[in-house]
Amino acid sequence: MRDALGNVQSVLVLGGGSDIARATVTRLVRRRARTFVLAAHHPERCADVVTELTAAGATTVEVVPFDANDTDAHPAMIDDLFDRFGDFDVVLIAFGVRGDQAEAEHDAQAALEIARINYLGTVSVAVPVANRLRAQGHGTIVALSSVAGERVRRSNFVYGSSKAGMDGFLLGLGDSLVGTGVKVMVVRPGFVLTKMTEGMDPVPLSTTTDVVADAIVTGLARGSETVWVPGVLRYLMMVLRHVPRPIFRRLPV
Repeated sequence: MRDALGNVQSVLVLGGGSDIARATVTRLVRRRARTFVLAAHHPERCADVVTELTAAGATTVEVVPFDANDTDAHPAMIDDLFDRFGDFDVVLIAFGVRGDQAEAEHDAQAALEIARINYLGTVSVAVPVANRLRAQGHGTIVALSSVAGERVRRSNFVYGSSKAGMDGFLLGLGDSLVGTGVKVMVVRPGFVLTKMTEGMDPVPLSTTTDVVADAIVTGLARGSETVWVPGVLRYLMMVLRHVPRPIFRRLPV
């Protein structure tokens, strides 16, 4: 349960190797969160964040293996984590891949890999997580989506469509949980400077992991359902969603 001041006490991160997830948990531990479970594809790469969380006052920090592709194993894994560590105030879904758009346009397996991780992987963890949070009567699912899913663009339509499906599923899940004590917060960053975008040219309104993490923490405190980073993207995408397709195709996006 959150403490008397409403601060998060326990956090499960699915995608513990994510740069945004790391920035977020380091902020939450400063706000008195004390239990962290990091589920990561490469657990051995989380040693530094474990050290940082422990030094900052966390009393429980565990790293467990997690494969976003292994959807059949997700329900049992989620049940095991809740059984072992008890209630979680926040479950952060932070895994995802961008993939290679040029390859995915012509290679069905490459396209399926992007869709499987970003969309199916999210669905396969979000359903059992929602079940457990509903049973405990409280908690928030925080999911890292993307503005790429708001209006799918020609330049990255495979990735964008996977995020569009993920985003839509989570919004519907949030609606289904109204009245249960459980919330879903969808985070829609623009271009974030992370290892996923390393080597790519930054675009206008690019942001950083620290800015996204601050927005997540603020959103949790406010009980937000959607968080845009930077905030101006909310209004920019509102316009782009209504641009006619013949015109949209000509835009440099």
